[in-house]
Amino acid sequence: MRLAHLILVHNNPEQLERLLKKMVYSNSDVYIHIDKKADQTQFEYLLSLPNVFFIKNRKSVGWGNYSMVDATLVSMQEILDSQKIYSHINLMSGQDYLLKRIEEIEAFYFANSDKSFIAYLSINTEWQDAKKRLVKYNLGDLTIPLKVVAQIIVNVVFPDRKIPENFEPYGRSQWITITPSCIRYVLEILKEKPEVLNFFKWTWAVDEIIFQTILLNSPFKETIVNENKRYIKFENNELNPKILKTADADNLLKSGKFFARKFSIQEDSQILDIIDEAIGN
Repeated sequence: MRLAHLILVHNNPEQLERLLKKMVYSNSDVYIHIDKKADQTQFEYLLSLPNVFFIKNRKSVGWGNYSMVDATLVSMQEILDSQKIYSHINLMSGQDYLLKRIEEIEAFYFANSDKSFIAYLSINTEWQDAKKRLVKYNLGDLTIPLKVVAQIIVNVVFPDRKIPENFEPYGRSQWITITPSCIRYVLEILKEKPEVLNFFKWTWAVDEIIFQTILLNSPFKETIVNENKRYIKFENNELNPKILKTADADNLLKSGKFFARKFSIQEDSQILDIIDEAIGN
């Protein structure tokens, strides 16, 4: 059994290299989806590292749009098509870093191969700020003139959307560690129920909703652990997480999490040195 990591990146191969070197030489394979807008050649030297692979079916990703989910799903399908036996696929970004040794992380997931680790809240009762995402149209992936104006008109003219299948909506973080069985189920639902796919395609920040909503309304509900093993800090209601720096080291190392985001070696590389020293990596 092995562990598959899927990393979504668009820039900064030097920082990605540092992350990869903490994840190879182990029972892990690392798959990298490089945004189609990015120059892949700047990343190609990373293929010299063992167990590192590039996703072939690259997508152009727009922040907050369905294209982020599309890139994730086609990459996961490509990993499944490899026919390798994985306990989980662990979704990461190029600005993540490990807070534990990769051997400890692998051992945990191998011992819990029947569970998926996905943070979630009920949108109806616990995360009501997200309700507007479900009723309004997001045209973000369209490339049309006056797209912002068109989106305003669409949301004025058309009635509020209704979630299909009487789904109870859930969501929280897009960063998940999911079993192959759960991935296959999500892919099957989106293929067999076009109304579900169409609904999510026009949902803003759908990457934070789609996996939670489909799986928590499925036979896999009892296999979902409401914990994604990640340290992510938001401040002042910002849409993007805080860049973690040296001042955050104590909280990071006491968190007990496996991963953290996000980091920038341009803003503070010392924090990664501190983590490495603390975990003996």
